Amino acid sequence: MNNVKNIFSIKDLENLSGIKAHTIRIWEKRYNILQPMRTDTNVRLYSLSSLQKLLNITLLCDYGYKISKISTFTDEKIVEMIRDIVSNKNSKNHALNAFKMAMMNFDQELFSNTYNWLLEEKSFREIFHQVFIPLVEDIGLLWQTDTIMPAHEHFISCLIIKKVLVNIEKIENERKVQSDKAYVLALPLNEIHELGLMYLHYEIVSKGHKVIYLGESMPIGNLKELKKYYGSIVYVSYFTIQPEMSLVNDYVADMGSQLLGDHSEIWLIGRMTQYIDQDLIPNDVKVFNSISDLVEKV
Repeated sequence: MNNVKNIFSIKDLENLSGIKAHTIRIWEKRYNILQPMRTDTNVRLYSLSSLQKLLNITLLCDYGYKISKISTFTDEKIVEMIRDIVSNKNSKNHALNAFKMAMMNFDQELFSNTYNWLLEEKSFREIFHQVFIPLVEDIGLLWQTDTIMPAHEHFISCLIIKKVLVNIEKIENERKVQSDKAYVLALPLNEIHELGLMYLHYEIVSKGHKVIYLGESMPIGNLKELKKYYGSIVYVSYFTIQPEMSLVNDYVADMGSQLLGDHSEIWLIGRMTQYIDQDLIPNDVKVFNSISDLVEKV
């Protein structure tokens, strides 16, 4: 843990809060809202408590408060106002900020409390689409800009995955499964980003269908073996970072040659599917732009 990032640059604060670095500097100079540390070369550095305060100020700005007014409040008053906003159970931005702080502090209790707070007013499906998807998108950008470290990303991703798995099990215990068709969910070789595929597992089971979840880095030849057990199969795969852009069309062609036929289909989703030449794929290969589009087809 000694190498985990807990001191932030002004660019990190911009990435985490959405407030431009230039604006943060103005707020500091004009309103003294933050008191950064300084290096020997006068570079600003910020603590976790400064990040938390900025996220709180951002939320108050979202609710119509002017920075000139916020700057007159004590830290205690700002926290009290945030609690009042939270008590209304309608602040998605608060939940996003709370999950980010849980990530930065490796605070499982804060994650759980925020999730349970959301669950009082929203279904798991609403939480996933309205909060978790934007959070994961933000985390991807934060990781790319070195604002967070892999440990942060893994921590929060694992907590979200646990919630998905709990809800899958709950649905499986409640619903009678239709056995006329099997949905086989698997990721391409070297693809390790499972969250989207796991959520599709939840949605497909919710509709009463049988799911065979095989997870990450699954060879196409192994998927073909499932034809011995099920007469009708929909193969679902999520292309987040694999196959690589130059290989994606060959990979899809290989999937088609090995898996199609015998009432089988292939459904694909994910960022790398944008590089698929859809003029080259068979009719039984479908590419979806979003989770919602795919779920509607189930």
